[in-house]
Amino acid sequence: MTDTTENMIDAAPDNLEPHFEPMGWHHWPAFPWLSYQFRRGLGETQEGGGAVSEHFLAASRMIPGDKESWHREYMVMAEQNRARGQEADASGHVRTAMNCYLRAAEHFRQAEFHLEPTDPRRLPTFEQMEACSHGFLKHLNPPGEVVDIPYEPGKPICGYFVRAPYPGDRLPVLICFGGLDSIKDEMWFMQAHGALQRGISVLMVDLPGQGGTLRRHGLTARADTEVPVGACIDWLLMRGDVAPDRIACCGSSMGGYYAARAGCYEPRLAACIAHGAIWDVHEMWGDKDDSFGLAMHIRWVMGAGSMAEAMETAKAFRLEGHIDNMRCPFLVLHGGHDVLTVKAATQTYEAAIAAGVDATLRLTTPDETGAEHCQHDNPTIGQELLADWLADRFGIDQRALMKTGWSPLA
Repeated sequence: MTDTTENMIDAAPDNLEPHFEPMGWHHWPAFPWLSYQFRRGLGETQEGGGAVSEHFLAASRMIPGDKESWHREYMVMAEQNRARGQEADASGHVRTAMNCYLRAAEHFRQAEFHLEPTDPRRLPTFEQMEACSHGFLKHLNPPGEVVDIPYEPGKPICGYFVRAPYPGDRLPVLICFGGLDSIKDEMWFMQAHGALQRGISVLMVDLPGQGGTLRRHGLTARADTEVPVGACIDWLLMRGDVAPDRIACCGSSMGGYYAARAGCYEPRLAACIAHGAIWDVHEMWGDKDDSFGLAMHIRWVMGAGSMAEAMETAKAFRLEGHIDNMRCPFLVLHGGHDVLTVKAATQTYEAAIAAGVDATLRLTTPDETGAEHCQHDNPTIGQELLADWLADRFGIDQRALMKTGWSPLA
């Protein structure tokens, strides 16, 4: 059973006590946007993004609804984990160091999330998060790489490349990216970990309008995402460890539009995944004003001074008139109780089928959990579903893979 009520994220339920909803734990029902973001962080503990007790301890010290206390308490958790990680690293306790760095990266991400773009703390907090991600990546086997993908002169696409820990000269690759407010560092918790476990290397990137590419280089979002995704493919094809005929992309949240659009016009993609489908950004948010909970992110990402201006730009961010051009297999993975939209998933899937696309739709249900937007309440099930679909498309025999003598990432 799916929920077809749209844009329910703003709605406070009748029960204002902390409780469980079909889309997961509702910590501050009177403040649904903060409750949503807390649920997102809480889910990512399953993939190493902090401990459950850390998130609840931070929340217990916050003033409900107060974003400054949100920043302060997540900074405390981030700094504690970073310090412990650095100490473990210096002592040769590599696994502990990796765990601490990954937790710290998630807590810095949370601490940065609600700061205004002009807040002088925003970029330094973001770069502290990146430094912790780098500390984690360097200890992977094989080590992860911090990379700049050539894009505009002096303005590269920021990314991380991690080769899957399995033998083979040329391995398949998943290009992982987020959406409106998700970034390359969060992709470990949402997409990348599952792909690596199944023998698929990953390139986690901040497209224009995302992460470091937005924060450092000022590059805002563009509707024709086949251009930056094509730049990522160009870079991958220069490597000697990539299978050129098995490159896919996956976009989460608004990245569901980005991935689908790239799949319509980038013929080198062997598959694409909309991890949270978006059919038409203007149709979804065109009636929202500057009081909308995502307005700050929308204006920043679109390079606009107001929601009205941002929504004019957003009119180009639609799949109608483009989906007919898709030629690669396409997965739409969507929460069946997504608080932003469920309709977009069926719109996208049905249009793809009508165009003759080899499309698959998977809606997650409240009973299995993962029914929230991008499976934020249970990102592990989201990773399992998308990575298994992609492994099957790439012809990966997971039983044989596990007998190669290499150890998958924990």
